[in-house]
Amino acid sequence: MFIGTIWVLFQRNISRAANRRMVTVACSLLLFSTAHLIIDTIRTEEGLVQQRSTFPGGPTAFFSDVAQWSFVYKNLLYTLQTLVGDGVVIYRCYVVWQSWYIIIIPCMLWCSVAATGAGCVYSISQATINKENIFAPGTGPWITSFLAATLFTNLLSTSLLAYRIWSIGRRVTNVALATGLMWPILRVILDAGVLYSLSLLAALSCFIAKNHGHYIVLDMIMPIISITFYMVIIRIAITKNSSQASEDHSRSLSNYLARRSRGRISYVDPQQCPMRRMEVHITQLTEHEIDPGKLRSSNDNNPPGMSSPNFVAKFDPVAI
Repeated sequence: MFIGTIWVLFQRNISRAANRRMVTVACSLLLFSTAHLIIDTIRTEEGLVQQRSTFPGGPTAFFSDVAQWSFVYKNLLYTLQTLVGDGVVIYRCYVVWQSWYIIIIPCMLWCSVAATGAGCVYSISQATINKENIFAPGTGPWITSFLAATLFTNLLSTSLLAYRIWSIGRRVTNVALATGLMWPILRVILDAGVLYSLSLLAALSCFIAKNHGHYIVLDMIMPIISITFYMVIIRIAITKNSSQASEDHSRSLSNYLARRSRGRISYVDPQQCPMRRMEVHITQLTEHEIDPGKLRSSNDNNPPGMSSPNFVAKFDPVAI
């Protein structure tokens, strides 16, 4: 998915700054996920092979010791990856809304994620009493606060992003009925948000219930953060390519029929030239004032049931 994301980013015609940011994020997520997997492998080998007979209490005590360097660094990488993932969702929200006021609360929540994440790593590294119990008062509240903060941050940012795309889709319905790009983007955004939110909810629920299954869920969340980022870019690119192919087909069909009407083509084979719905692609919403007199005269020339649009679109979804 990382390779596919990089290929899409370099193939799409988006701004150099946006492309550079997305490539940096993709590489960072790959680096954190890979480092986390390497540390997990080392930790497993140490607990089950190297220190199996020498560590007091055996493998069970080794993997329960939260002060082990491998466990501390695992949590540090998870905190960094969470900050990057949540930051990307907030950035996408800003790109769609184009307003700093909208992301004030998500940014405050992101700061709380950073603060509680730092508290988690520090409390784990300094654990001396009850270090074999991650639910102890010295570490448990920090981890609970961290998981709750990142869950709320993701839910709020994803909701704002989805609402903005949905509202734009409703406002452009009169101009491009059943547009072939807006609603698939909304589904992609919601899929990514739901996948990540459910993972966080499972981890938080396990930790509150003092169930050790949260270890498994947290190890799963690391690649899930990367997957949710990659899948948005790849799936939107696939949607845009499909829409572009349909648009090119419709344009070719229109030119074909136009030449036929001028007598250059005498016969149209329905099997070779099937009719398809023409799609209009919306890329950015821009509002502006319209003179009512001009609007009335313009509407006189429109087909019944259609009104003159007072906005156009212009944002590249792959850039988000």
